[in-house]
Amino acid sequence: MKISVVSPVYMAEKIVPELVKRITAELELITNDFEIILVDDCGPDNSWQKIQEECKNKSFVKGIKLSRNFGQHYAISAGVANAKGDVIVLMDCDLQDNPKDIHLLLQKHKEGYDVVFTKRKKRKHTFVKRVNAYIYNRLFTFFSKGDYDINSGSLVLFTKRVGEEFNKLQDTDRLYLQMLKWIGFKSTVVTVEHNKRFEGKSSYSFFKLVKIGIQGWTSHSDKLLKLSVYLGLVLSLISFIASISIVIKYFFYNLLPGWPSIIVTILFSTGVILMSIGVLGLYVGKIFVQSKNRPLYIIDKSVNINE
Repeated sequence: MKISVVSPVYMAEKIVPELVKRITAELELITNDFEIILVDDCGPDNSWQKIQEECKNKSFVKGIKLSRNFGQHYAISAGVANAKGDVIVLMDCDLQDNPKDIHLLLQKHKEGYDVVFTKRKKRKHTFVKRVNAYIYNRLFTFFSKGDYDINSGSLVLFTKRVGEEFNKLQDTDRLYLQMLKWIGFKSTVVTVEHNKRFEGKSSYSFFKLVKIGIQGWTSHSDKLLKLSVYLGLVLSLISFIASISIVIKYFFYNLLPGWPSIIVTILFSTGVILMSIGVLGLYVGKIFVQSKNRPLYIIDKSVNINE
């Protein structure tokens, strides 16, 4: 059984050698037929140079360099598209997921599962990153359809058949875990340890998480659109009740109407209208981007891929 390990690389020039070393040590205990695909997402450091060095010394290491920074999920898509293994393992390059856990995923695969997700026992992020991730995951759970485990790990294994179906999806918004769950097939979850980042800091700031969050909410659910409808109905009901109350007080209690309440009501209603239009605009914008039918990513260079 050939195993392909795909890892997107961004600002990890000091991690790449250790990443290859640890993955190789683990896979050599399992099989003599494997490949490691490192996809450079065009970061500002020398990660591509390090990847080239590893490819030069080890033929089973394959490197792909994108033409610009497309993002983690697009880099993963490029790696999966070029993977030749019977099973494909996705993992981040920061070594917060231990390559030694690959054998746990393979064990579940041998039991008949097509997709094996992971769940982290305890996140080893900084306090700020944990808070950001918690807020993002809670909001994603609220806005998305179905349950979303906030401790879901980025380490995942799936079969070649699942990979082929994954490659068929041309969604411009690509959150690979949600896409794999949508594809279906028999799946399970394995609990793994979560380690501290080997070196450096995560490139995911709070604002990047917010951006990804909006991308995920609007890509995998229409709940935002429905919420704007529900909000409009609630406000209409409140306005109707308030109107009746004002009429009653005007005729029976000599109510003197004032402009502050009118101004506040107008501003509030206008804000809700603009918010609803904004939500609608997000979905229309996605239709516009998808209709262009541009490639999901562009490969600038590759090493050992054609071989």
